[in-house]
Amino acid sequence: MMGPACLLENPTRILLFTGKGGVGKTSLACATAVALADRGRRVLLVSTDPASNLDEVLETRLGSEPKSLAKVSGLSALNIDPVAAARAYRERIVGAYRGILPQAAIASMEEQLSGACTVEIAAFNEFTKLLGDPKATADLDHILFDTAPTGHTLRLLSLPGAWAEFMAANSTGTSCLGPLAGLQAQRAVYETSLKRLCNPAETTVVLVSRPERSALSEAERTHLELKEAGLSHQILVINGIFVARDSGDPTARALEARGENAIERMPADLAEMPRLGVPLLGSAPIGIELLRSVFGAASAEAKAGPQTGSKEGLPGLRTLIDELENSGRGVIMTMGKGGVGKTTIAAAIAVELAHRGHRVHLSTTDPAAHVAGAVRDRVHNLTVSRIDPRAETQRYTREVLEKAAPHLDARGRALLEEDLRSPCTEEIAVFRAFAQEVSRGEHQFVVLDTAPTGHTLLLLDATESYHRDVSRTASEIPEAVRNLLPRLRDGLLTRVILVTLPEATPVHEAARLEEDLARAGIRPFAWVINQSFSGNGFRDPILIARGRRELPYIREVLERHSKRRALVPWQPDEPVGPERLRDLINSNQLVEGVERTRPADA
Repeated sequence: MMGPACLLENPTRILLFTGKGGVGKTSLACATAVALADRGRRVLLVSTDPASNLDEVLETRLGSEPKSLAKVSGLSALNIDPVAAARAYRERIVGAYRGILPQAAIASMEEQLSGACTVEIAAFNEFTKLLGDPKATADLDHILFDTAPTGHTLRLLSLPGAWAEFMAANSTGTSCLGPLAGLQAQRAVYETSLKRLCNPAETTVVLVSRPERSALSEAERTHLELKEAGLSHQILVINGIFVARDSGDPTARALEARGENAIERMPADLAEMPRLGVPLLGSAPIGIELLRSVFGAASAEAKAGPQTGSKEGLPGLRTLIDELENSGRGVIMTMGKGGVGKTTIAAAIAVELAHRGHRVHLSTTDPAAHVAGAVRDRVHNLTVSRIDPRAETQRYTREVLEKAAPHLDARGRALLEEDLRSPCTEEIAVFRAFAQEVSRGEHQFVVLDTAPTGHTLLLLDATESYHRDVSRTASEIPEAVRNLLPRLRDGLLTRVILVTLPEATPVHEAARLEEDLARAGIRPFAWVINQSFSGNGFRDPILIARGRRELPYIREVLERHSKRRALVPWQPDEPVGPERLRDLINSNQLVEGVERTRPADA
């Protein structure tokens, strides 16, 4: 295992941090940016994640324009805001026609440019401008991208080629984004971006993982897909490696052994990559000083004595499932920041409901999720699937062409086929599949593990836009799509469970998600605080430090955000397979220094 030098010595100009949700991409991107700036480099740090938490980690309020950090000379940062980018993109296209075309025509253009495709292409333009426009970044030594979790990053990185290919083959001059003139102007930038991403002298992919089986499995998939796309220059960073300080602590020994086992058994493709190990810290590295300690923090934790003080019990998952079961049917959706354990909690709920005799379907909207891997074995009454973007796109394209064929001549069919090759078609297809899964909750339990926060919000916010997109190519809107938003707003049918870790960023992101859902008319059913180290009598100083630093965030959830809640302790055995998932349901924990919670409201 190499040291920080493999990342910090002579890095390429562009560094792309990617990986499974919750592996620490943002922390490591920020720590690397600070370290490079401290070495005298001029650095720009950019988040492409709709649910960016750069602001919190850097303790600086950021916007869509670069902002210099007061505590780090040479470092600036920004967030690419998809909604703001879409608004600006729409105005660039429509603004030129104001006062020239009738108001009805302007309204029609604005309507056409209000869909999810516009949000995607607008944010994508900002990304490629930083990659492919020399004038935009001429004064910088390095540009670091903190990307969205893996599945969405892969889509982002595939878009330069996808849009360039679509525009090259398009003969109509139009797309689902309206006239292609606005895109054609960007074509050279897209092509330059693609060349830079694929040039090992210019771009390094920093593939971040954890010493966990599922995270390393996802890292292998990402490694191979990016390599196939031409991004071959990659470094693997394994974040959060734990070394027990107290051999008498059984939990510490179990945590260390799990990490060692996962690293020893990592896929061969990953084992051959240049690799950097980063130790587990006693708390999340938030703020410049803690970020400066990340690459030398193996012994940076303060000594901690045994946990003491009053301890009170908090409800576990069983109490929550007892209430969920009462309806006998419905949609249960787990939401939250990437890496908080949404997949595990969704799988545990599904397995327990099936064990109690209910018919249950478990699925996911997250391209990088592995619900089948979490359940692993066959369970009576339980079916498991995933929404496969490629398969859904093929199915949707075939359906549209079959419906339209009787009404089109050869040229009309050719134009429709061309339109359906747009990257936007995938978004429509996935949305329809999501709506169909939700509709199944009318007759049975459906448990949906959703994509990380920002992309889930874009999916929910886009409902009416998708209606317009679907009706553009289909004669009628499917019943599942038409009734999606009413079903999501029906608290008796759909129960949203916000999953968080007892840490600052996951709790605050879940709180923002709760506010956004409320604006969409959706009220969360409950919160689950997952993987807690608080109050279980640890002796290891790192685990004690983590447990103590959890307490303010546990209190924050109990006092400010939730009437129903469950707390799930960290498990010595990885919660994979029906037996381990049911152990998760039955686990309880005493937490130091919190008042006994009131019963959940009906």
